[in-house]
Amino acid sequence: MSSVDFFVAVDLGATSGRVVLASVGSGRAGSVAGIDPQVVHRFANDLVRVPRADGTTDLYWSMLELWRETQRGLALAAAEARRRGGRIVSIGVDSWAVDYALLRDGQLLGNPRHYRDDRTAGGVRAVHAIAPHAELYGRNGLQFLPFNSLYQLACDAASGTLTLADRALLVPDLFAYWLTGEQRSERTNASTTGLLHAVTGDFDAELMGRLGLPGDLFAPLIEPGEAYGPVLPALAAELGLGPDARVVAVGSHDTASAVAATPLGEPTAAYISSGTWSLVGVERESTVLTEAARQANFTNELGVDGTVRFLKNVSGLWLLSECMREWSAAGTPEQRASELQVLLAEAASVEGEVPIFDADDPCFIAPRGMPARIQSWCREHGVAAPESRAEIVRSIVASLAEAYRRALAAAAELGGREVTSVHIVGGGSLNTLLCQEVANVVGVPVLAGPVEATALGNIAVQARAAGVVTGGLAEMRALVAASAGLVRYEPAVARV
Repeated sequence: MSSVDFFVAVDLGATSGRVVLASVGSGRAGSVAGIDPQVVHRFANDLVRVPRADGTTDLYWSMLELWRETQRGLALAAAEARRRGGRIVSIGVDSWAVDYALLRDGQLLGNPRHYRDDRTAGGVRAVHAIAPHAELYGRNGLQFLPFNSLYQLACDAASGTLTLADRALLVPDLFAYWLTGEQRSERTNASTTGLLHAVTGDFDAELMGRLGLPGDLFAPLIEPGEAYGPVLPALAAELGLGPDARVVAVGSHDTASAVAATPLGEPTAAYISSGTWSLVGVERESTVLTEAARQANFTNELGVDGTVRFLKNVSGLWLLSECMREWSAAGTPEQRASELQVLLAEAASVEGEVPIFDADDPCFIAPRGMPARIQSWCREHGVAAPESRAEIVRSIVASLAEAYRRALAAAAELGGREVTSVHIVGGGSLNTLLCQEVANVVGVPVLAGPVEATALGNIAVQARAAGVVTGGLAEMRALVAASAGLVRYEPAVARV
């Protein structure tokens, strides 16, 4: 491969998306020098509210808008690759988990529902009436989250929507289908649906039958590193990609790509993939399907190269972003991010104790009114509520750090291993206040970075598929580590 051959990561997060162009260079004697990423396009991903006459609201994703922005990003990436005298070899798509599009005869039936929509309560009741969570955990290994795909599909079945569909595609698989015309289900993301068997690794046909779901609702599985196929010729020409560009399956659940890029140097290293959600856990070679793990609400999701991400979903930067949305309603995402940095600096100067609330309380899942809900939670639980914006931000940081501490302690106990260091990747790795707070409360060093772990993990899998890097996760992580410096935070004396 030439040094001017490029890879593209389409990284669709639950609040924003980005298209990243990267070259992968080799050092002397063929040693890997690292990934050189360039974000060529960023765009917002905001939920869409559709009011009903009864006063309720349905929440949707604007999937066609995301597709338009993705095409725009790919065209920009292709133009930049040409400007630099190169070509795009492959494209990988990752996104948030659990949400899916329903299709019939290859056509989109409508915009996918947003996982934060409160319709899922009925789906939970319907599924658990047939298969209680204790049984489900033994089959799929997933923590209980009311928006897991199988609960959403139960809602679609109850409404009659599912009878119109002959296929369900998770978001990255939908975009890969639009790019290539090939329908497949990438395995790491499929493991978040609740319909992939934790032992066999295949779709659980018996469970799907009991739930009234068609056995062929999802497309055949594809592994990270396998190709969906070449980009459709007409689309490739329109976007300027060239005739040889192909779409490669990556760890298409964004956390799978992020963990693949996390430079875990030893089995006792834990990770926090910190974005809209925080995914807190350890990497294992096998699942943990014990009753204790279920009671602790830990999940077993598949990672790259057959690994298991034994983790817990903890409310993440969503708490901060929703507060900033409230406080800067007229601002752009960039303006809100800038204002957040100012507030974080003010929060670091808040003296004395701040209230710690349960960041995992379901009352914080829904959008809007986050500052008031945090204050209400504190008052309802006999805790002095934070008043100023800086106090609220400081309280969020402290509460997230405490939630991480609990999750890491549980991961160590349930997984039978000590945690001696914590890697924070994603957006939270830039939050110095949060990183230091985690080091303080967990009592072990925190290594922060890379911030674009998801895109780097996405690109590393593509590079291996192209033969640029050989080996397993260790070699791919070395590729990433050579590309991004880490910031180390040592535990400090607790604040007074």
